[in-house]
Order: sequence, then structure tokens, then C-alpha cells
Amino acid sequence: MRKFYPLLFFFIPFISFPQSTPGDRERYPTFDECRYVTYDREEACFISTLKANVLQEFELPQAVVKDEFKGEMVILFEVTREGSFEILYVDAPFEELKEEVNRVFNNLPQVKPAEYNSRPIDMQFRMPVKVPLDRNSWKTTSVQKFEDIDKNGAVQDTVTQEYDQIKTLPITNQRASSDLNIPFSHELYSRFDDEVNRVGTNFHTASKPFLYAEVQPYYDFEKQTNQLLKPVDSWLGRKVWNEHLFRFQGPDYWFTVDFGLDLQVGKDLDSDLDVTYNNTRAAIFQGGLGKKFNFYSVVYESQGRFADYINRYAESIRPGTEGAAIIPARGVAKSFMGQAYDYPVAEGYLSFSPAKFFNLQFGHGKNFIGDGYRSLFMSDNASPYPFFKLNTTFWKIKYTNTWMSLRDVRPEVTGEDSFRTKFMANHYLSYNVTKRLNIGFFESVMWENDNNRGFDLNYLNPIIFYRAIEYSTGHQAGNAIMGLTGKFKWNDHFLTYGQWLIDEFSSVDVFGGEGSWKNKHGFQLGTKYFNAFNIPELYLQLEYNQVRPYTYSHNTITLNYGHNNQSMAHFWGANFRELLGIARYRKGRYYGMFKVIYGERGFDYNTPEDMANYGGDIYRTEEDRAGETASIGQGNTVNSFFTEAEVGYIVNPATNLKFFGSFIFRNFDAEVNTASTFDNSTYWINIGLRTDILNWYFDY
Repeated sequence: MRKFYPLLFFFIPFISFPQSTPGDRERYPTFDECRYVTYDREEACFISTLKANVLQEFELPQAVVKDEFKGEMVILFEVTREGSFEILYVDAPFEELKEEVNRVFNNLPQVKPAEYNSRPIDMQFRMPVKVPLDRNSWKTTSVQKFEDIDKNGAVQDTVTQEYDQIKTLPITNQRASSDLNIPFSHELYSRFDDEVNRVGTNFHTASKPFLYAEVQPYYDFEKQTNQLLKPVDSWLGRKVWNEHLFRFQGPDYWFTVDFGLDLQVGKDLDSDLDVTYNNTRAAIFQGGLGKKFNFYSVVYESQGRFADYINRYAESIRPGTEGAAIIPARGVAKSFMGQAYDYPVAEGYLSFSPAKFFNLQFGHGKNFIGDGYRSLFMSDNASPYPFFKLNTTFWKIKYTNTWMSLRDVRPEVTGEDSFRTKFMANHYLSYNVTKRLNIGFFESVMWENDNNRGFDLNYLNPIIFYRAIEYSTGHQAGNAIMGLTGKFKWNDHFLTYGQWLIDEFSSVDVFGGEGSWKNKHGFQLGTKYFNAFNIPELYLQLEYNQVRPYTYSHNTITLNYGHNNQSMAHFWGANFRELLGIARYRKGRYYGMFKVIYGERGFDYNTPEDMANYGGDIYRTEEDRAGETASIGQGNTVNSFFTEAEVGYIVNPATNLKFFGSFIFRNFDAEVNTASTFDNSTYWINIGLRTDILNWYFDY
């Protein structure tokens, strides 16, 4: 006798719909026999009628009868939005059984399709069938029984209740309630920033990226996505406009596969280059096994050439032993066709929630701490890195611990064609003091892998003061910083937030000194205005940042607050002040953004006559400082003005694929023109198609 081996259901695109409140729920497909049943009987009638039709039509193949096979097959099928039945997959040990299932379902009558919010939808089902058929407990009289319905829609008591074996597959968007990270895109996060910041919400907004499950109680991703669905009929149309490319889903697991794009073409009007472009193709995999384990992975293959000022910056931070440049926020690049860059990137993580209060993540990516557009603690403007993160959330507290492995890629520390490894650990404690006030404490330490020190187990303790550990392991063994955050919600539309960073704290120098260089700190102050001027979806943000010279740097340069020659905090490093304003608006699938940044920055002269460190470059030692006092903007003072406007259309809300056009104007006005710092202006236009799951920062 042939044995029955269950097959794995890993590659079937499952789509189904969640249960919610009446009036906003799905309606089941409807056979003619069920057209008069009441709403709460639709599911029972559909399933019973389906079973009756299948059993009446099904003929067991002779090969199965001859083999005296006893077992079970599982049918995964879909009722399309046109009302026809479509087989997705049949798990059966005989090809003849699969052929018979297809024949039976092809002969089923067309039905009224399922609906969600009164709109036709596809609905999928999982149906187990025992072989031989007489082993099933189904009633074959269900069709006739459902005809016994009076004009008021009342079903007679004789209707069978045996319909529990056929189940609608789990909700369409299991990701929306999973413990996966919401991809950190400023535009995407602005869509629900209003909801998570309402007065009285016990939500912690500074530690990013957020989990879907954290935001779901405040912002219904499923409902918001369904409101944007296009009424398309073809499979290709649904995949382009509404859905993931592939969705594999079962009762206890789900997976999606998507093809991501970042295709841009533009022109730097002041450049000799013909065009600028970016050509990124990405494969995105994500899913969950059970309720506690989720995973995410994305692999990018990219080539690009940007506006001249971005190209110059990327080449100025090139690694020491290889590579033509480091693309900001992405990674090491090699030369491509002489005037462009090739920069592959991979990100991914595993997410595990062993209990209600804990979430653990291990992966390769980026993190962000703060309520602003910028962060003085930890930003996402550097390249991805390996990390382990522990989030603990209970009562009014969220405690985030992150351990990271970073790289110093300067030529002087590169050996045997490998980069210098260093480690970073930080923790951030967020406390909702009242329904309006949140305060937070941040602390971070950087140490290097010297003297075979490796990963220092002292820093595994999640509840410590890193400054004390720094001194206990040797004063020069690490570099610790600390800071405070605050946020106050004035009402449901307006809030104020801020950060205060302390790198070096000496009471004499900070409070009594006359601008001592040791006074190394920075602060941020910002406001957000939601639904501004009573215009729905109009989002306004105003933010001020300043960081004093030499902040984030260290005499042992490897211990600075950097990774891959980029700052782990503010994009500009140190020795600056800036004021920025951002306006965002969205209506349906259309969106717009306008950003203005004005800043004062201090650069080194880097001339034979003056090689002093003026505190803006965190990759220089403090021993080369220009003097014992310091002030913001010292050195080669530059006034910079940056403005960016972008308008776009969300092509696919499931993947956040956008078609967009943008314009950037940047003016760089240096006090003294040098080889690396000089007056220049940029007019840069772009159009493109982008899967928006990361932030590009062109406001250097």
C-alpha cells in the first residue's frame, strides 16, 4: 500500500480577512441556496452547501480504490472576487486525486463573491477531505435543508451545524499584528504618529523601529490598507496595485515574498554628469511561525550615481583598503562604469517574544532613538550593523537594551585587509510619567577589540551605569555618553519633544568654564503639529539641534561614536547648529513633503598652514584641537541651506511602493574655500519608483 506523506505548505499565496465589528466585517461567498440567510448564518450555509456539492460530484479514482488507500488530502482554494472557485494547492498522494479535485471545483456553480466593506474580495479556505469519502462526517442533505428558509431569512432548526472542518485562513495581514518591525521610513511613520501620540496613550515613541503589534491597538493597518485597495480583477493587477507578490499562509504560519525597487533617474543641473540615477533591486522575505517567532530579510543589489555633493561626501569617507566610496546610510561601494558605484547591502533579523513583556531581536540592520527627524543619541544615517536588542515593556515603562558590533575602516587601523572591530552597547529607559509627560534616560558606551579583549561581558548587564564600568575597566578602555529625553503632549494635535546629550561632564568646565572644549554636549528641541489648522493628514514639524565641538570624538579615534566613517548620531557629526521644518500631507494614495534646513557648521581648514582639529570631524583626535576653548561654528564656518520637495503616489500599499518626483536645492557657503570645503550650489531633480522601507538622507 502506498504510504501518505504530508506535504509542507510553504509556497501558497494565502489571502483572507480579519474579523472585526459588524458593518466592517467580511461577508462570506453566497450560493443561490443561501441568498436569504441572515448575516450570522452566512458562513454555515456556505460551507455546508459547498461540502454537499463536492460530495455529490466527487468520484474516487480507480487507482485510489485499487490501492485501498486510507488517508486525508487537504485542499487549499480561493473564491475569487468574480465568484468563481480556484484551486491553489492540493496535498494528496495520488495525482488522480488532484485531477479529480480540480475537475470537481471547476464544475462548481458561480457564487456571489465575498465582500469586505461592501467591496468584492478574494477569500481563501483550507478544506481537509478524508479518503475514502464515507469516512467524512459531512451531511449530504445540507443543500436541501438550507432551502427551508422563510421570507424573513430564518433558518429551520434542521440545518446541520457540522461545518467546522472547513476554515477560513487567518487574517489577510498577519504582519499587522506580528512582532516584526515596521520599516523605518519617516513618511510611513508620519501616517500613525498622530494616533500613537494622543493624550493618554501608554505608548513609547522614541525607541524605533516600532513593532506592528505595538502600533496595532492605535492604528488599524488592515483597515487603512483596505481603504486604498483598487478594484482590479486580474492577478497581475492585484499584485501590482494591492498585494504582496506571494503570500504563503496557514493556520500557524505566514510568509510573504516581494520584489523591491528603488529606481531613480535625475539631473544635477550644476554637474557635468549627464544624469544621476539609482538602480536598486531587492528581494524581501518576511514571515512568522506561531505567535512568538518572526523573521525579516532583504537583499539589495544596487548601482548608483548621485548629485556631485553626495558623490564627493561618499568618496571622502571611502574605506582604507578597498572600495571607491561609502554610500551614506547604505555601505561600502566599488567603482561601477567609472563614474558610478556598486553597493550591495543585506539586512535582516529574527524576532522572538518569549513572554508578554519581552521581545528579543538578533540581526543586521539599524536602530533609532528619539522623537525627532534627527537623533543625537542613535540615528539611522550610518550603514547597517550586527545587533542584538532586548525590549522590555510593562506598566508605563519601556526599557530598550541594544548591543552592536561596529567597524572602523580607516587605513591606519586596517590590517590584513580586514577592518577594525569595535563594540557598542546602550540602554534607553522610557517612562510615561503622566498621560501627557514622558521622560527618558539614555546611556551608551563604545569599546574596541584591543588586547584580545573581544566583547566585554561587563556590558551585558542591562541595568548599569556605563560610566562606572568604563572607569573600572580602565579610563581609556571605553567611551561612554549619556542623555535625557522628554516629551509633553499639550493636546491631541500638538506636542513638544527634546534631547539633551552629555559626552563629557565636568562641573567646572560645563557650568563655570568660559567655553572650554571639554564642554561636550548637545541638545534638541522640537514640536509636532498633527492635523494642522484642522486639515486632516497635514503634519508639521519644527526642530532645532545643536552639538558643540569635539562631541562624540575621542583621543583613541576608534572609540569615537562612529561606524564605517559615519556618525552613529547626527549626520553632521559635531560643531553645528541647525533649524529644520518639515510639512507632510497625504490624501488617499497621494502624498507630499516639503523640508527646509538651515545650519551653521564648523569645518577644519586642512591646509598646510592650519591642520588643527576644530571639532566637527569626529574621526580626529582631540589632542589636535585648535585651543582650550571652543564654540559652535569655529574653524572654517559654513552656512548651509537645504530644501527638498517631494510629491508621490503610493502604487502598492502592501509593500509601500511609490512613484515620486523630487526637487532638491542646496547652497553651501564657506568662509574660506579649500579643496574639501568650498562654495557650491546644487539644483537636483529626480523621478523614480521606490519601495520605501528605509530613509535616504541627502541633507548633508
